[in-house]
Amino acid sequence: MTGITPQIVADHGLSADEYERVLAAMGREPNITELGIFSVMWSEHCSYKSSRIHLKKLPTEGPQVICGPGENAGVVDIGDGQAAIFKMESHNHPSYIEPYQGAATGVGGILRDVFTMGARPVANLNALRFGRPDHPKMRHLIAGVVHGIGGYGNCVGVPTVGGEVNFHPAYDGNILVNAMTVGVAEQDKIFYSAASGIGNSIVYVGSKTGRDGIHGATMASADFGEDAEAKRPTVQVGDPFTEKLLIEACLELMASDAIVAIQDMGAAGLTSSSVEMASKGGVGIELIMDDVPQRETGMTPYEMMLSESQERMLMVLKPGREDFAEAIFRKWELDFAVIGHVTDTGRMVLKWQGDVVADIPLGPLADDAPLYDRPHVPTPKRPDLTDAPESTDPVADLITLMGSPDIASRRWIWEQYDTQVGADTVQRPGGDAAVVRVHGTQKGLAMTTDCTPRYCFADPVEGGKQAIAEAWRNLTAVGATPLAVTNCLNFANPQRPEIMGQLVGCLEGMGDACRALDFPIVSGNVSLYNESKATGGGSAILPTPAIGGLGLLADWSKSCTIGFKGTGDTVLVIGERGGDLGQSLWLRELHGREDGPPPPVDLAAERRTGDFIRAQIQNGAITACHDVSDGGLAVTLAEMALASDLGVLVTEPQPFGIAGSLFGEDQGVYVVTVCDTCLADFMVAAHKADVPADPLGRVIHDRLIFELDEGDWTVTIAALRAVHEGFFPTLMGAEDKLA
Repeated sequence: MTGITPQIVADHGLSADEYERVLAAMGREPNITELGIFSVMWSEHCSYKSSRIHLKKLPTEGPQVICGPGENAGVVDIGDGQAAIFKMESHNHPSYIEPYQGAATGVGGILRDVFTMGARPVANLNALRFGRPDHPKMRHLIAGVVHGIGGYGNCVGVPTVGGEVNFHPAYDGNILVNAMTVGVAEQDKIFYSAASGIGNSIVYVGSKTGRDGIHGATMASADFGEDAEAKRPTVQVGDPFTEKLLIEACLELMASDAIVAIQDMGAAGLTSSSVEMASKGGVGIELIMDDVPQRETGMTPYEMMLSESQERMLMVLKPGREDFAEAIFRKWELDFAVIGHVTDTGRMVLKWQGDVVADIPLGPLADDAPLYDRPHVPTPKRPDLTDAPESTDPVADLITLMGSPDIASRRWIWEQYDTQVGADTVQRPGGDAAVVRVHGTQKGLAMTTDCTPRYCFADPVEGGKQAIAEAWRNLTAVGATPLAVTNCLNFANPQRPEIMGQLVGCLEGMGDACRALDFPIVSGNVSLYNESKATGGGSAILPTPAIGGLGLLADWSKSCTIGFKGTGDTVLVIGERGGDLGQSLWLRELHGREDGPPPPVDLAAERRTGDFIRAQIQNGAITACHDVSDGGLAVTLAEMALASDLGVLVTEPQPFGIAGSLFGEDQGVYVVTVCDTCLADFMVAAHKADVPADPLGRVIHDRLIFELDEGDWTVTIAALRAVHEGFFPTLMGAEDKLA
């Protein structure tokens, strides 16, 4: 008897039924090490047991796709024998418990997912969701997360070039920190994780193993109670300087022919990396735990297997290449140890001090892990907004919106990130998408993160469509051809049918949009149980399927920006408008209402309009471009003005009244400026493409002027800048001095 009690099983996050499955798989009672291994591999974080059924419905293939979901990151063709490798993942629970290290190790983990496949990381992005700005804990969380992202990314030498930030009371007790990395590799030097070669050495490289992060995967698969602070020891501690050495050492070894397979040690550490490598290769694995490099004394096999210490990798090497590989890692002052070998048993066997301390069949740990089709109910449709108020002072409304938490400038955040390291950043934060030059070429990679959680909460299907379409639109707005998507699906407790309904609905909308826009999903992450009892009675986050989009520019120097270029330029609105105010920030921030359905996404019109915009950017007709999103047309114009210190005179009548026309968040709509000599041809091309192109006004000097049928209103760019730039410094002033 090993003394495994029902309480020990529950403490490991396994249900009674799941423990019965463990007993059936083992044919006996497990010991504590074996139970720990099952607990992390069957956690929601590692097994996706509540989402795998539905994830299979997503489109994952296309002529540009080299490798879709299932590996460490997705891989797409960018021409000339090169590939872009990218992924997005969550570090939500750790960042709430310990914001600096939680965010920092989130960055470190996503970097390893990319360079483990042979890519040099070229850019980081992030998607952050916080609670109410005036929540007593929020300034501490914001400061810690931002400093953690900057502290790791800046030191490791990868530019942080883009991201997004939302605020909502639903995130008071469970913030979201999603990190994305993009890398570039040669297509003939891409590395995968499937172990092979019976007898081949299994090698551990990087940092030593400590006790930090034990049960991190299990912790990330449960909601928060009042004991959130007590979970601080489950948060990993990162060292970006070691990560930089690890990147260089791995890429140096990858330039040789020594590696058979490679996997980073992320969630569940040595357990998940070894299980995934063996199961994908259809082989077995034997590890000698005494040989695992350890930085603490007296560590047990249980602790070594479940530790999530950072900056570690596992590899399978070709026979006889051990000394060659070791010399490289020793040169970079990193640990290197042969800790086992590949077997033909189909089992994981662990030995320690001469004894077998674990012997588990691999099938039940990985491919045969629990899979649930959880009950789900669709989100009820919101009634149409029939009593929308009207705006009596659009300039006053615009000033309020420009200083509101979801629209205010993020400069305070991104100025703490090194956006230029590597010298390839073409467009840094503040535009529709970041653009990074593919080093040594004319090509550029465009990248963005997008999601509108309030839309997903009101209508998950439409919100899922919009999240994909917004990413596609932001890539299009800089002139890039959208290639593929990564995602991070952040939801609350899937055992609640209404929450599971949100997940199923968002995935349905995402799949529809990906198919309509030829924008396949090649990698991703699922983060569930994002809710907190600590805030008083089960506070669930808004459904937040964060989307990371990647696009390609044949010539980075032709990328388009949002700033106006010259006075006198014609300003046009491109796309179908509807004046939709449902779920708009104007309705929420000005009138305290979160009512109505979100604006609809017409995918056929989205595709038609976006393809037209991209073609016109590429032929030089469009000189500035910005898509309409949060805050509507008026905010779009204000952001273009702030980016250029040039204003706009709006003289054309607006078809949906002041509020609907200026603050409705119509989808698939862009504001562009067109050079005078191109205007006639541009209008002809728009007509041929069946794309509405409506003149709005012209670029002027230092102010926005609205000359409408209802009246005239004026605001200076200086006044807009003061309120737009003031939110974060005002909010964070005291906390920033302490951080």
